[in-house]
Amino acid sequence: MASDLESTPTPTDRPRPDGSDIRKLIESDIRPVAAALARAFYDDPHFRWIVRRDNRRMHALERGFALFMQRLWLTPDEGYTTDRLTGAAIWMPPETWRVGPLAQLRLAPRTIRALRGDTPRLLKALNFIERKHPHDPPHWYLPIIGVAPAWQGRGYGAALLGPIVRRCDGEGTPAYLEASTPRNRALYERHGFEVVEECRYATDAPPRWRMWREPAGRRYTPPPSR
Repeated sequence: MASDLESTPTPTDRPRPDGSDIRKLIESDIRPVAAALARAFYDDPHFRWIVRRDNRRMHALERGFALFMQRLWLTPDEGYTTDRLTGAAIWMPPETWRVGPLAQLRLAPRTIRALRGDTPRLLKALNFIERKHPHDPPHWYLPIIGVAPAWQGRGYGAALLGPIVRRCDGEGTPAYLEASTPRNRALYERHGFEVVEECRYATDAPPRWRMWREPAGRRYTPPPSR
């Protein structure tokens, strides 16, 4: 499994995903997918702001992504990955995105072990994200999507978005996410998301874009936030 994740695409791989290579993420996928997400976000400006030391970031991200998948993200059973486990999109259905005090307490010890001295910046970022999150109307939320660098630029990000974007259109439900880079923002805009706000966790933090998507056929109106 690790060799698949560390390899680059070969001539036998599809040049672009066709939908058959996207499937639900299951518990046994957590470790390899966490490794793929860690590679995807190693150079992300927000994770560089949180974990400042390059020689610690990969390990911290692998442990952190695995922890959040195990304890939070996979509970609603709406995570999607590729057939080679080279990326993932993990969605939270309507009314499930809030992390209550009990869940925060359960996460705290392992989060501190994974992040150590970087934990305060992570908590600052997470508290900011939750405070800015719109409460109404009910919507799907995408806390994380990423593809390992060797597999980027082949359409896998769009393919991973597809199942829930189509479901939102079919059910008439909005969706919400935050973009961490201009490149990601452009991908989301191509799929109907619109920027609500550009914001920062702190004055020295990189910009982040809050984005909202109305289902197909519905007029966009900015959602409320607190």
